[in-house]
Formats: sequence, structure tokens, C-alpha cells
Amino acid sequence: MTVDDTTSGAGAQPPRDSGSQGASSASSGSQGAVHPPHHEVDHTAEPSDDPLAIRLEQLILGAERRYTPFQAARTAGVSMDLASRFWRAMGFADIGQAKALTEADVLALRRLAGLVEAGLLSEPMAIQVARSTGQTTARLAEWQIDSFLEGLTEPPEPGMTRTEVTYPLVELLLPELEEFLVYVWRRQLAAATGRVVQAADDEEMVDRRLAVGFADLVGFTRLTRRLEEEELGELVESFETTCADLVAAHGGRLIKTLGDEVLYAADDARTAAEIALRLIDAMTQDETMPALRVGIAFGTVTTRMGDVFGTTVNLASRLTSIAPKDAVLVDGAFAEELIRTGDAPASETEAAAAEKESDEPSPYRYGLQPMWQRPVRGLGVVEPWLLGRRPAG
Repeated sequence: MTVDDTTSGAGAQPPRDSGSQGASSASSGSQGAVHPPHHEVDHTAEPSDDPLAIRLEQLILGAERRYTPFQAARTAGVSMDLASRFWRAMGFADIGQAKALTEADVLALRRLAGLVEAGLLSEPMAIQVARSTGQTTARLAEWQIDSFLEGLTEPPEPGMTRTEVTYPLVELLLPELEEFLVYVWRRQLAAATGRVVQAADDEEMVDRRLAVGFADLVGFTRLTRRLEEEELGELVESFETTCADLVAAHGGRLIKTLGDEVLYAADDARTAAEIALRLIDAMTQDETMPALRVGIAFGTVTTRMGDVFGTTVNLASRLTSIAPKDAVLVDGAFAEELIRTGDAPASETEAAAAEKESDEPSPYRYGLQPMWQRPVRGLGVVEPWLLGRRPAG
């Protein structure tokens, strides 16, 4: 929950956002933004007074409500300005001066502020830590409630409320889910750290050369008009699950899903190419799925908070929009990288000559077919290449 910075004696006024929850609130940031004046801030997000809801909250948080936002900031030795920005960055709504915060909230403030005071994190970086953690865990928590707990908390007997059923279920699941969350986070942190320490130089840690791919379902907008909501939800879930599994299994990283589109990255062109072609194969074999198109670009990519940005990402998106159905389009840099690594021939003539001179199977895994040059909005003229598999033998 974010704090309300209007208490007298609270110090400097912090930047204000809309107070909305989730990624949209977190992404608005606290620096350089235009914030509404004091009287426009909505303080209606009061914590629930429902006894069962309070019991559930205490079970999950492991502590009782004890502090107002001002009291929590003062106890933690943190200014209201910084406390407000931390809580808002985590994606929590303003609660006025309700007594709704716990010892855990105080401890979290102390930890973040302590990292800044010790010089381990700058203040903007600490805000980013709060924001990225809030965004990720908010989505996870929403998914767990919507897709997991909701299906398990149907009242077994008439007259029982959902909350009454949820309490013992959460009591059993909470420690297991918590340990699993920490395990997965440590595994992901180890993998990410390994990639960083293998970078060639400090600049490559942030601005790296990666292959970036977009996979997009064709005609999804028309499907939304034709399918029932439940059918549409099942289709999207199946698409995202298939993509996530294939990307992970073949060494890529799923950056994000956007319903009918996924964005992934890979450290090398071969991995990105294999993922793209396997995605096409998987979708064409599923009769319930629309056609798929994929665009891939290779080049310098800026990474921030688990996302990727830059011209390479924009180019991959544009290539996806012009790719034929059930096909993969790549940019010239990606094609050159496949040729450089020996995964694709520079030309079919070269490939035919190499295969003719050798009794061994073709050394080339992929084939590249140049397409007509075309202007791409915001990126000038590009020459896309059609990526495919070369026949074995």
C-alpha cells in the first residue's frame, strides 16, 4: 500500500501518481512526470474492514495492522517522501492515514533505505527495484488467485462463503508456494548473473547483441468477435503456454506475452531461428490455432527491468507485421549471423556446390531466401529474408 504524504510534519511533498494498482501504476514512475495536485488524489482505497478479509490478510502477511503510513515511515527512519515513492513504485494504492501497515512494511522500508544509505543502490535504483518487484509479483498474485485459488475454493457445502473456504486452503498452501517462489527466483537470478559475468565488457551488460523475435497470431482480432470469452481465454492460454515451453526448452528467454503475441530473446541467431521454426511447426499442427508469423532481428538491445528496447526490437516487430502466414522473416544482420556461424549458406549455389563435393550430410541447418526490399515505417528500407529449414541429407 502506498502512503499518504499529507500528514503534517511529513516533510517534502513526494511526486504523485494516480494511485492505481498493477503495472500501469508502477510504470508511471516518480521522476519527471506531471502529477495531479493534492486535491485530485484519490484516497478511497481504504483497507477492508471485513473480519474474514482481515483474518486472511493477517494470515498472509504474518502480522497485524499496527501503523499508519506516517507512523511506519517514522518508525523505519525514512522520510515520507521516500516512503511514498517506495510504496507507489511497488504498485499499491494510497490509503490515507488508515492504520493498515505492519512490522513487515516497516522492515521493508528499512531494508530499501539501508541499501541506499550503504551506497549499494542509488535512490533511483532502489525505486526501480521496488517497481520491478511490484510489477512481477502483482501479476503472479493475480494469476494465482484467478487461475488457481478460484478453482479450488468453490464452497463444498451450502452456506459457506468463498472466504471461509479460502482461509484453510491458503494456510496450507502459503508456506509451500513461498518456498517455491524463492527457489524459482534464485534459479532465475543464477541464470541471469551467469549471462552478465560472461559479457565481454561492462557495456555489454546493459547494451547487448541479441536476437529478438516476435511471434504473432494472425487474425486474432476477428477471433475475439467470433469466440466466447472462455474459448478465447483458453486459446490465449494454450498459445502462451506453448510458446513459453518452446522458448525455454531451446535456450531462449520469454520477455513478455501480449495475448496474441509473444516477445522472446536469444543470445545467438541459431537459437532464435530454431525457436521460431518450432513455434511455426507447433501452431500448424494444432487445428484450433490460427496461423502464426514470426519476425526476428539481430543487433544491439538495451535491457531494462527484464524488458528489451531499441531499434532491433522495433525492427523485429515490423518484420512480424509483414511476414507471410506460417513463415519467419529475419533482417539482414540476422541472416549474416547465421551465415557467419555456418548455420546457413550465403547462397543456394554455394550450398549445392558444397553438398556435391562432399558425401557428408549438408552442414547447413537453415536456408535463407532474400525478399524484395521494402520501406518499413520509422526504419527506412530493409531487405527481409525468409527463413526455413534445409532438407537433411
